[in-house]
Amino acid sequence: MARYTGPKTKIARKFGEAIFGDDKSFEKRNYPPGQHGNNRRRGKKSEYAVQLMEKQKAKYTYGILERQFRNMFKKATRASGITGEVLLQLCESRLDNIVYRLGVAPTRSSARQLVSHKHITVNGELVNIPSYQVKPGDVVGVREKSKSLLVIEESLQNNKSVYEWMSWNSEKKEGTLVNTPERSQIPENINEQYIVELYSK
Repeated sequence: MARYTGPKTKIARKFGEAIFGDDKSFEKRNYPPGQHGNNRRRGKKSEYAVQLMEKQKAKYTYGILERQFRNMFKKATRASGITGEVLLQLCESRLDNIVYRLGVAPTRSSARQLVSHKHITVNGELVNIPSYQVKPGDVVGVREKSKSLLVIEESLQNNKSVYEWMSWNSEKKEGTLVNTPERSQIPENINEQYIVELYSK
């Protein structure tokens, strides 16, 4: 697989924020990676560099590869609404992201693994495609045989996040996507306008 499996803290330091969630190593060394770290003199970034960084940040945050991300952008441009906003909504509606947001998995990469290993159902049917687009009204749940998995139990216990656009039934271990989130409800620190400008060149 062409998925990024390298050191995550290094990527987080590159962007100057913990994009993969809580990271003690990042807190200790909150400066760019490399031999000179903070001391290296960096000139003013070009407009293109800023736009590219924003796109890379979005890709790493959601764990999406370039071709997939570009296809999502094309889909967003065809849809009605603000392109950048629609793009983030498409990212948020991915099954692996929904599983992560519901608290079933502690990170997006572990959520992707749960989906790939057939632990997750959508409307009662097993779905093992992490990029599957969940629609409002869809019920995302944990497969009956997987409900006792330790990783799922621990993640649900430690989950403190509540999102207005989804509901969770702790007894059945399933959640419903109530509606597509508005941009103001998406907590990710991404400037989607830069991504639109980059792809529009």
